[in-house]
Amino acid sequence: MHVRIRGAIGIAAVAVSLVAAGLVVAQPGVSHAGHGYGYSAEQARAMVEQQAIPGSEFRVTCASSHRRQDDPIVFQNQSGVSHMHEFFGNRTTNAFSTLTSLRAGTTNCDPISDKSAYWVPTLYKDGQAVAPDSVTIYYQGIHDKEKAVAHPQGLRYVVGNAKATSPEQNPAARWSCTTQSPSNRDFLTCPPGTKVETYLDFPTCWNGRDLDSPNHRDHMAFAVGLVCPASHPVVVPRLEFLITYPVNGTGLSLGGTVNGVNVTSAPGYTFHGDFMNAWDAAELQRRVKNCINAGYICGTDGNP
Repeated sequence: MHVRIRGAIGIAAVAVSLVAAGLVVAQPGVSHAGHGYGYSAEQARAMVEQQAIPGSEFRVTCASSHRRQDDPIVFQNQSGVSHMHEFFGNRTTNAFSTLTSLRAGTTNCDPISDKSAYWVPTLYKDGQAVAPDSVTIYYQGIHDKEKAVAHPQGLRYVVGNAKATSPEQNPAARWSCTTQSPSNRDFLTCPPGTKVETYLDFPTCWNGRDLDSPNHRDHMAFAVGLVCPASHPVVVPRLEFLITYPVNGTGLSLGGTVNGVNVTSAPGYTFHGDFMNAWDAAELQRRVKNCINAGYICGTDGNP
């Protein structure tokens, strides 16, 4: 069983930091060409409160597939213009990816019925790119699990704030060390004998209509008080990325964009992630029904 409480950031501490930071709702003019996003205090609190909630789940294990300066959600059909990303699962993912191309591609995930595309900024250690040791994608029922439905094919969304200028501006980022429980929104100096790991939690409420939105977020929402807002009434399983890297110590950074320039020196609190759903629809529905709705913890085979 995956113990979710490890790596969770204290809710009280987060509440204080949100107030201190003056976190505000994202402005309507959020650029279509970036991952920058300021979460409202309500959504940030909901995100953090849900990080340690146990629930039903099934999981997917993947490996790093490839590394490209592409982003098929934020920079669709624009090859090579993004900062460096690490892609998991579908081997064909690039700037031109669509549901059709992903479904026709192959995956290194278990199960192979999941041809979805997952990606995050590439991690660097002393300026050298580092591929993960392991990637686990958890699909979790943390509230109203009996009502949860499978993600529709082609649904895409992002989480995190790639343009955060302080840890308080990205409640999605969580860094930890293996064998240890504390976590932080920025990199920790993990001691010898441990490895760096990161968690990333996605929203659970969908508006039931749109597969995407101009800023790639507004069609999704976090459940406030474990209740989906009326504007986003459809419950879907929460995705949680758990990524472990074969490094520790200092000298860590991320691929990112600073003042419009792609860099490899972005801080840990700019971490973010993307998801494009290309599951076999019947297999995803079976797992949601047999695991999420039924209240079981399942493995990669989708069985309790």
